[in-house]
This record gives sequence, structure tokens and C-alpha cells, in this order.
Amino acid sequence: MKHTILILYRATEYWLQLSREERGEFFEKELAPIMVKYQQALTIRLFDSEAFHAKTSDFMIVECTDLEQYYFFIEEIRDTKLFSEPYIELTDVIMGIENGFKQFEESSEK
Repeated sequence: MKHTILILYRATEYWLQLSREERGEFFEKELAPIMVKYQQALTIRLFDSEAFHAKTSDFMIVECTDLEQYYFFIEEIRDTKLFSEPYIELTDVIMGIENGFKQFEESSEK
């Protein structure tokens, strides 16, 4: 089954105090290598929402078929300053299965 996980988060003042150059450098040095490491198992998309939502400034959509790989990805991200500084605070994590009911119905017919 293909899982879709929405990770909602808010940038903290520690992140916002960094210059855009420092943010870009942090992303390239700390986060991008982790994303590349899991690119075969996960599809990761990043979105800005601060102009549209008061509590969530950004969100990430992760798609995968192997939840273990998703879990390992999150553990590696948690080991960065993203969480320890903290540069972000999670506001919610939502997981779903696209058209899961169809897969259930098809398996029930067998």
C-alpha cells in the first residue's frame, strides 16, 4: 500500500533569526543529504503555508510504501538542529492511504 504522510510544522524564531543564506546553507548541508539518502524509498515535497495559515508555516508531504524507511528518515531528521535548536515545531502529523477503500474492497472480493 502507498502511504501519504502530511507533516505540518511551524518555523520558530531561531529559524527566522537566521539569514536566508544561513537557512539555505543549513538545508544543503544538513537536510538535503538525508533526503537524498531516502529518495529511492520516499517521495518528499516541501510546501510554504505561512501566508495562508496562522499556526502552520510549512508542511511536508511524504509518500512511501515502506513505513520503516519513513520512520528512519524522521529519526535522522530529528537528530539535526531542525528539532534540537529547535528550528521547527511540529504542529501535526497526518497519515492516510489514497483510495484505501478501493484496495479494501478489491481484497474483500477475493
